[in-house]
Amino acid sequence: QVTLVESGGGSVQAGGSLRLSCAVSVYTYSTNCVAWFRQAPGKKREGVAVIYTGGGRPRYVDSVKGRFTISRDNAQNSVYLQMDSLKPEDSGMYYCAAASACGTWLLTTMYNTWGQGTQVIVSS
Repeated sequence: QVTLVESGGGSVQAGGSLRLSCAVSVYTYSTNCVAWFRQAPGKKREGVAVIYTGGGRPRYVDSVKGRFTISRDNAQNSVYLQMDSLKPEDSGMYYCAAASACGTWLLTTMYNTWGQGTQVIVSS
């Protein structure tokens, strides 16, 4: 069974950077894609970025393009989210999620494994 554990969240001022990590217990068919989602208080959970185990270009939601970078290190069984030029609206709980089918990556229902989340607070 796959488990995901996030780390790296914290508090930072606007314009700063954070690097989130997602430790993946094992790569199987159920981790064909690994994504980062976030959820601010009172708002729906939204997809931020996704990376495909089999290769291919990562994808990003428009609001983070050019500022966030998703990557993976197979040797470390980890997926990372480098977040630069952070804005207050980037604040929220960030979750790592894995799916076997990766057709519509923004849909939360695509993912069958979720981590517990790591908090990101960006102050102005």
